[in-house]
Amino acid sequence: MGGLIDIGVNFTDKAFAKDLSTVINRAVENGVDRFIVTGTQLEELSQAINICEQHPNNCYFTVGIHPHYSKQWQQHYTDKLKQLAIHANAVAIGETGLDFNRNFSTPEQQLFAFEEQLKLAVELQMPVFLHEREAHEQQVKLLKKYNNELKGGVAHCFTGNERELMAYLELGLYIGITGWICDERRGQELQKLAPKIPLDRLLLETDAPYLLPRNLKPKPKSRRNEPAHLPHICEQVAELLSISTQELIEQTRQNSEILFCLG
Repeated sequence: MGGLIDIGVNFTDKAFAKDLSTVINRAVENGVDRFIVTGTQLEELSQAINICEQHPNNCYFTVGIHPHYSKQWQQHYTDKLKQLAIHANAVAIGETGLDFNRNFSTPEQQLFAFEEQLKLAVELQMPVFLHEREAHEQQVKLLKKYNNELKGGVAHCFTGNERELMAYLELGLYIGITGWICDERRGQELQKLAPKIPLDRLLLETDAPYLLPRNLKPKPKSRRNEPAHLPHICEQVAELLSISTQELIEQTRQNSEILFCLG
């Protein structure tokens, strides 16, 4: 396959319940041919597996508990996640990390669930798919504890500042860029930082159905984001990096294949 890879899609979201096959076909027609379905809680992981088994050549998934759901963590979760991670289309542990912005789970619950998943990633030698909001220092501290043993990871949907970017790069992480970079209001800092991301550490994602690029023209009737919009994000990033869109497609595809061991 030679198209774009969307490394972060929430295909288990109810927004895609009625027309997922159509969404996937539309993306493929627009040059996006592989997708990594984000796992956020145990209840959704069986659904993610079903999606991958229906689209085995296009879809992969991550295995994890989002920080919002850390309060659900039970003793048997490690074993359960380990069983799910054996699946042929499982490519990372996550979405895991810390979110001290909303605190749907307490910081203590989040730190515990995050560390358990880092241990699992080390044991299985799988990369981590990372979420972080307003918890950068605590996140980096815990990542450093396991970094020498981790098999890489990605700072998914990065929207931080330069200091945070450099800290993630020093840890050897890849940086995931979404349609946030297409936002003329919130995305200005990310637009300035994009050229500071080494090409071989850059990944592209939509985080669909969230983060619809604001500058799409014509403006979509639906507010639902989908992978068919990833080429638009790619064009925006390529322009900021002063490289061709094709070069960025090829580089990010290679990066995705290396990090997630995609065949």
